[in-house]
Amino acid sequence: MTEEPGRDARRRAEFRAFVRRHHPDVGGDPDVFVAGVARFRESERETGGDSEHPGDRGRDRSDAPVVFTTRRGGITGLLARWRWRRARRHRVR
Repeated sequence: MTEEPGRDARRRAEFRAFVRRHHPDVGGDPDVFVAGVARFRESERETGGDSEHPGDRGRDRSDAPVVFTTRRGGITGLLARWRWRRARRHRVR
């Protein structure tokens, strides 16, 4: 256990600074951005990832499935939301 205490926070700060500088939406080069993100991900794998979220190690969060939901509209939806809020207020803990 020779790890320094704020190493993960510093690594996250470095990554965020890199993204702010090189992201294509702010005028950065897309090739440099992709290579830099790959470099950061590779270093994450080598060091074992973030100790705060051990379940996220080695998993690419952008590969998760996208789930769409719908809400009822109009008076039916308004009534359903009102019933839900009322049930939450009056539930027994």
